[in-house]
Amino acid sequence: MAVTHTFALGREQCSQQIEKLTNSHILHSSESLCKLLRYLAEHSLDHPGVSLKEYQIATEVLGRPPGFDPQSDSTVRVQAGRLRVKLAEYYGQEGANDLIVVELPKGSYALNFHLRAARPGESVLPQVVAVEHPAPEMTPPTTRPSSLAIVLLSFLLAASLVVTGVLLAQRNHPAVATTGEPIAPAFQIFWNRFVNGPQQPWVIFSNGSFVGRPETGMRYFNPALDTKESFILDHYTGVGEVLAIHQLDRIFALFNHPVGVKRGALFSLDDAKYNDLIFVGSPSENLTLLDIPGTQDFVFQRLTSGPRKGDLAVMNVRPEPGEPKIFLATPANQATVEDYAVVSLLPGLDPSRSILILAGNSTFGTQAAVEYVCREPSLQELLHRLKVTKPSELKPFEALLHVKIAHGVPVVTDLVAVRNRAN
Repeated sequence: MAVTHTFALGREQCSQQIEKLTNSHILHSSESLCKLLRYLAEHSLDHPGVSLKEYQIATEVLGRPPGFDPQSDSTVRVQAGRLRVKLAEYYGQEGANDLIVVELPKGSYALNFHLRAARPGESVLPQVVAVEHPAPEMTPPTTRPSSLAIVLLSFLLAASLVVTGVLLAQRNHPAVATTGEPIAPAFQIFWNRFVNGPQQPWVIFSNGSFVGRPETGMRYFNPALDTKESFILDHYTGVGEVLAIHQLDRIFALFNHPVGVKRGALFSLDDAKYNDLIFVGSPSENLTLLDIPGTQDFVFQRLTSGPRKGDLAVMNVRPEPGEPKIFLATPANQATVEDYAVVSLLPGLDPSRSILILAGNSTFGTQAAVEYVCREPSLQELLHRLKVTKPSELKPFEALLHVKIAHGVPVVTDLVAVRNRAN
């Protein structure tokens, strides 16, 4: 039997909306979330009303083995929660004028597709979910116009007028960053000093020194093994730093404030004297951090003895009761599933300037540190722990994060410890 789609909101329109979402600034950088979104959309459109199991998602989308146990592994729930947040973020910013809204209700893995509810002064369109119905049996043609055809044509005309109005509105309004939309209080408090300075802040990202060739293999430059004449490659950086800069760019776009980006090898002390600085990447790669005052409570350091000799760790210089002295990520010779990261606000060389350090043991930890201060819920948590309610109360601090990683993506980030420090 042939199949036809609901006229108002069919499969093609829903699929186009999914592609629009995956290509958006908010989602396109997260391959795992885009893959999950496409999978949920395909299932929801092909099997409306049929619920998905966590096991299916884990094994078919997230690459989990057949022995996956949803009771002990929350990866699916975590990823679904991240996707839910991203969808809400998209429709609050880029997709504010999209006609089709895609939602992932809590407690469910079935997507909802519906037409956006009309705002005051707009014509109200019926909200119709995308469903499939058996095609009706053919009936002999009649000479009288079908009432259904009249209804459908009327609806099509109304829909076209609404679409035209939306497109015109988009042409007549500037981008999201300049529309004056409310900025979350947490963002205003935390980023105040970086968006109100006399000079644009600089984002300094790590780019380690390598020897070798890309086609035959590269490794970190080791001064104990490599000569000064070795050809050094200093223009590579991790995926976490790349995605982190994208997140920071989004934050500064909210404030419509320019920000400069510079790789660590090109950083100079003049930058530290006259600009607010945001360092992205650990001192093991961002060596310029060694030239300026750094963290005092949570310090990156390579172990010089023991079974993990040579691995980078975060040293807890002044541990409080119950805290370990050393925080170790996944061993360097294994796939990274756990990392630690530091978020630290420090005074600059010029006391009127500030330095923000966002660094992990690995590139994934660095990404998690940046995402932590670029997302409203986690930033609210940090400000609450610091007991800060307005910009003037935010003083230098150091915070330690524990990061869980799945398939190269930070999925859970927990605030482990916070230290206030003197200027």
